[in-house]
Amino acid sequence: MPKIITITFSPCVDKSARVAELVAEKKMHCIQAKSEPGGGGINVARVLNTLGGNVMAVFPSGGCTGTHLNKLLQIEKIPFDAILSKNETRENFAILDKASNKQYRFGMPANELFEDEWMACLKVIENQKNVDYIVASGSLPIGVPLNVYAQLLKIAQKSQAKLIVDTSGDALKEVAKEHVYLLKPNLEELGILLNKDTIKIEEVEVAARELINRGKCEIVVTSLGINGAILVTKEKTYKANAPKVEVKSTIGAGDSMVAGLVFALSNGESLEKSLQYGVACGTAATMNPGSELCKMKDVEMLLKLLAP
Repeated sequence: MPKIITITFSPCVDKSARVAELVAEKKMHCIQAKSEPGGGGINVARVLNTLGGNVMAVFPSGGCTGTHLNKLLQIEKIPFDAILSKNETRENFAILDKASNKQYRFGMPANELFEDEWMACLKVIENQKNVDYIVASGSLPIGVPLNVYAQLLKIAQKSQAKLIVDTSGDALKEVAKEHVYLLKPNLEELGILLNKDTIKIEEVEVAARELINRGKCEIVVTSLGINGAILVTKEKTYKANAPKVEVKSTIGAGDSMVAGLVFALSNGESLEKSLQYGVACGTAATMNPGSELCKMKDVEMLLKLLAP
């Protein structure tokens, strides 16, 4: 079975709960409180594990929150290698206001990651044998240089693995300069990469191919939210429309899509089928509340809807 490594430089514990109504200056009693392991690559690993993939998550972990994160992953039986960090692992919060049925998400800033810590994460990956895919997902905390993806790419090339990156901001601009296998921006991020204020859905194919023709990546998958996603290579373009479902939460939907993509690709599926698998996983994640990710039964149901 193909081996997949995920790397998360800014992991977290995702906490979610519900309140009857959000009211300022009032003590609100939370119900259905839940804690789950989080952060881009960790979410990807969790979904891959659900799908039956051969995956290991690599990430820094520190303090009491880090210990809790490790325990949550152990409960889910996710293989991982956690590098001890000096600073506390962050927490994120999502609160559902039952009165308005709106979700409020609070992302806490990541603490600094020191050079010996992020380099230790890279060393773990470098020491892995027979790796087929490396998935780097999530933001970069203070202390991690923007060229970390270039270093990851060298490791991937040395082990003949394919590097997939899902990040944002300056980190995305930097990695777009490298010859990675696959980039997954959203519409706004694709525009940023091409110095354009806005990109419409009908412009994605041309824009993504412009990025590819610069010789910096092989595949661009642009996520379109409720409209699905578009996959572009030098010669081919595929679009998968997301089936309409009742959206309960969008937390982890993008990570779920990446997991579905890499799972299908690692199992030899076509690009078109892999895109459908990714959209099915991303859509399935939105069907669950809080930070809960996709369920296999929902993925299978959505795949049937997406099949031509």
